[in-house]
Amino acid sequence: MSDELTPENPETPETESEEPIKQRKNGLYPGVSDELAESMKSGWADTELRDLQPVEQAGHTARRRAELSARFPGERLVIPAGNLKTRSNDTDYPFRASVEYVYLTGNQTEDGVLVLEPKDDGHVATVYLLPRSDRENGEFWLSGQGELWVGRRHSLTESEALYGIPAADVRELADKLREATGPVRVVRGYDAGIQAALTDKVTAERDEELRVFLSEARLVKDDWEIGELQKAVDSTVRGFEDVVKVLDKAEATSERYIEGTFFLRARVEGNDIGYGSICAAGPHACTLHWVRNDGPVRSGDLLLLDAGVETHSLYTADVTRTLPISGTYSEIQKKIYDAVYDAQEAGIAAVQPGAKYRDFHDAAQRVLAERLVEWGLVEGPVERVLELGLQRRWTLHGTGHMLGLDVHDCAAARTETYVEGVLEAGMVLTVEPGLYFQADDLTVPEEYRGIGVRIEDDILVTADGNRNLSAGLPRRSDEVESWMASLKG
Repeated sequence: MSDELTPENPETPETESEEPIKQRKNGLYPGVSDELAESMKSGWADTELRDLQPVEQAGHTARRRAELSARFPGERLVIPAGNLKTRSNDTDYPFRASVEYVYLTGNQTEDGVLVLEPKDDGHVATVYLLPRSDRENGEFWLSGQGELWVGRRHSLTESEALYGIPAADVRELADKLREATGPVRVVRGYDAGIQAALTDKVTAERDEELRVFLSEARLVKDDWEIGELQKAVDSTVRGFEDVVKVLDKAEATSERYIEGTFFLRARVEGNDIGYGSICAAGPHACTLHWVRNDGPVRSGDLLLLDAGVETHSLYTADVTRTLPISGTYSEIQKKIYDAVYDAQEAGIAAVQPGAKYRDFHDAAQRVLAERLVEWGLVEGPVERVLELGLQRRWTLHGTGHMLGLDVHDCAAARTETYVEGVLEAGMVLTVEPGLYFQADDLTVPEEYRGIGVRIEDDILVTADGNRNLSAGLPRRSDEVESWMASLKG
């Protein structure tokens, strides 16, 4: 990675009105000559992009902004994308814009801010962005975030065409917000500079109402969002197939071979993985969020693979399969796997419009509690087990969650509209029961210890029931074995 001119602070050629060039410590060039600075200003072709078409979701984002406007009439609404975050020294983490900002604009660039200014009975929307790198002051080649270092940004005119929203220079926004009058709300936690500019104009309670509204607005997906989620799932299915084909290589190395294999599919077909892949072999499957992925992969053990591709529009899949590394489940593995499968079947069947959100969880937990009692691992009756939550020693987590732009989508929604709410057509949620017998659990027979099983699918609530978006991956134990055999063969 070249380090010649990526300063901690952007460099600019020295002029009467600007600070002297701030050099990187230990950089190899002492400065920029007047002749070089002048040379870099000219001789560049016009690269403005014309005749751009709006992004696919432009119509949907316009509708969403209109719904937001109707909810908060007469108030200025500020929704930031967020800023780059330092990974170490002068390297940054890959940027991912806030879901609220993406949901309302379709734009994904750092430092962007959507502002809805009240006007008459509605609002006027403006998206504030960084314009093209400045060639006159040398930013495009001297700044660590300049065009020649990290790539070209869209011009403000190009952005207007793409997103269907008037665009302005975000560097002027903080001053405008400081001078703003009237009620203001901001989505907190993404842009400290914007929040500081509004510090005397907002309250935590009012800002939380804005965040909650935007979270609940995402509970029901439109047709475009459902299409994006299906794309994410389809790529995820192919990623799981990729993993099965290289299990022999993973056995020769570690869980990281599985992680890297799935990541390749995610980067080739999507934007990224939607969350840290869980590639848990053997007893690691009993650790719910095992993302170290540095353990051995052994024939005879199970592999719990929980992974999802994130599309270029940032919608993510979330799918889990528990696979026999050898290709065949042992008797005890199959016994536990089939119990989880039956629980998932009961959970999926309970996903219906008009049903309580909790119903699918309760249905799956009942099946697991019945099996635990049947196996003699916990004393019945089943109603007692469920009332006291005794099955949770081995089931541990809830049976699912909403899915969308976040893997755990709509997390800020009110409890009464989410967990205590009612399912509607267009909602997408996971159904993912599991059984986990820790390697050091002395309350279960030795043959159970170190076995963890989870099966997870992405389920769309439809007008007359549900549709399994991830049905492309087999779930029943015999079908999993046949599928693996066909891929390995």
